[in-house]
This record gives sequence, structure tokens and C-alpha cells, in this order.
Amino acid sequence: KLKMQACRFQLHYPQPVLKHPATTPPIPKDGGLLFRQKLLSQLKPFPPFNPTFLSPFPRTLPLSVGLSRPSIGRILDMCPLLLTSDPLPPVNFLLHEVPLPFPHLPLSLTRCPRLLVSSVPTQLRPTLRFLTSVGLVLNSHTTLLLVSDVENTLKPKINFLQSLGFDEPEVNRMVVRSPGLLTLSVENNMSPKAEFFLEEMEGDLEELKRFPQYFSFSLEKKIKPRHRALVEYGVQIAVVKGVKD
Repeated sequence: KLKMQACRFQLHYPQPVLKHPATTPPIPKDGGLLFRQKLLSQLKPFPPFNPTFLSPFPRTLPLSVGLSRPSIGRILDMCPLLLTSDPLPPVNFLLHEVPLPFPHLPLSLTRCPRLLVSSVPTQLRPTLRFLTSVGLVLNSHTTLLLVSDVENTLKPKINFLQSLGFDEPEVNRMVVRSPGLLTLSVENNMSPKAEFFLEEMEGDLEELKRFPQYFSFSLEKKIKPRHRALVEYGVQIAVVKGVKD
């Protein structure tokens, strides 16, 4: 009789583990396999980051546009954003809208990797429209101008040349003859050289119009020393010719 009472007592003994799942987690159906996998992943070192999963550039684009391995390294070093962006829209823009001959594409991209991360609708296309309006036909050496801001970078150069006394058609011809003018700083480059040309060298604007490459020469290393030498020896030649030759 005592044994039967003990059995009844044991059968009715409460089981709090089953009644409180909020405080004690239930046994997982997978036998803890998922937990063990997560634990092992924390114990193992993280796998190396593979940027090719983010951008198609390292895997496909170099082969398709003819870039060499050293060029690829240089481009990624100068423009690491390329690892997380899609370069195909800019490439198609260069080939079909500029248009740039396909064999010239590698040189263009190597000279200016920023082309590959520039927005076509907000940067490249508006800038191309402006450059075309002044008469420029872009090539692999001048496509770098496409990454310049029209209002803050390109137009100030045009306005400065017009302030010297050149009209719009004359300025356009100067830019077409020497596209590098659009890469120079007005404050630190063009303005000091124009001032020296007009005041110290007593030059004629017609000479600048014929030879706008004058602005590409170093003021301190070439223009001033050449001018002093000509004055010292009493040589009377065209001002720009003395700098160019």
C-alpha cells in the first residue's frame, strides 16, 4: 500500500521545465546542429574578403576592354571605389556616345580611372554636351575632361580667357587647339602667366591667340628665364616664339 502511494506521488510530481519555455529554451528539432555550426564559424578565422563579389570589374572588365595587369593595379590603386561600383555604363558611354574608338579605351581609362566611377546622366553626359558646344572632339588624351565640373571647373577657364579680351569664337578655337587650358587653375596658373605676359613681356594678345600653349609652360622654370635671357642679349623676336623655341 505504501508503495502504491509512492508511485502515485511520483506520477503527479510537477515538471517545471516543460511549463517554462520562456526561461529554459526547448530542445531544438535539429538536435543542436545549427547551433554547433554557428559556434564553429565563430571559432574559425573569417575567410578573406573577396571584392569580386561586389563588382564585375576585377573578373570581367579588364579582359573585355584590353587592360593590362599593371594597368588594372594602377586603376584600382587610384580609384578603389571601383570595387563597389558598376563600370559598364561609363564604358558603354565612352564607346557609343563620345564615341571613343575601342583600341583607345585602355589608354583613356588608365589616364583617368575616375571615368569608371562617374555617373553617366549627372556627370559624363552633361560635361560631354558642354565640351562639344565649344568644338572639342574628345580622344583618349582629353576624355579626362569629362570628370570635370562644368560650372565650377570648366566655365571659369572660358570666362577668364574672355576677360582678357578674346571673344567666344576665339576662346573656343584656343581651347580646341590646346585642350589642356581647361585643366589649369585660373588663380594659380593662368592669371599669373597672363599678367606676366601683358605687363613684363609686353606681349600682344594675338600671339596668345595663335599659341595658347603658352599657358602650359612653367612660369618660374621656363617663361621668366627665357624672357630674361632674351632681354639680356637684346634679341628682338616674337614674345611667344622666345618661350616656345
